[in-house]
Amino acid sequence: MTTSLLTTSYALLGLLVFDRATSEDGLTGYELKQRADRTLRFYWVSPAMSQIYTELDRLRRESFVEAIDDTSGQRTTRRFRITDDGRTALTTWLHTSEQDFPVLKHPIALRLMMGSLMGPGEVSAMLDAYEAALADRRAELEAVREMLGDYPAVAFPAHVADWGLAYYDSEDAIVADLRRKL
Repeated sequence: MTTSLLTTSYALLGLLVFDRATSEDGLTGYELKQRADRTLRFYWVSPAMSQIYTELDRLRRESFVEAIDDTSGQRTTRRFRITDDGRTALTTWLHTSEQDFPVLKHPIALRLMMGSLMGPGEVSAMLDAYEAALADRRAELEAVREMLGDYPAVAFPAHVADWGLAYYDSEDAIVADLRRKL
């Protein structure tokens, strides 16, 4: 079993597991990117297209995904499906990998740290913009959560969506507290 996979590879395997539960067709790299943008971006960095194809090539070399060329259209489309070995690798990673503490990379906190170099109006405008972005992102995630419903098959993605909603609420509370202090 390899240990050279990036976390992004495991994220892609996870997306392919969800696809396999609903379809045997597999996903193209582009479809994986769309799925990642709709799901991963709320709690993990959504990979770039080039990174998705790089990781799919790596996963194929490891026999963790299989590539199926679909020639039914005007051009050949390559679809990817997780293999049994891929599912085993994903499960092993889930059970044995280190549970790293998340790295906080927060551009608003970084800018606030240097708030004395900005005027109070700039700091306030920055916080206004952040609150608006939080509200937008929360609304997007709320729509995802509503789509997931209470179906047992997607209970864990629903839990992650609930976690994300609580995160956005806590960020909003942090900004409100900062405003009182400023």
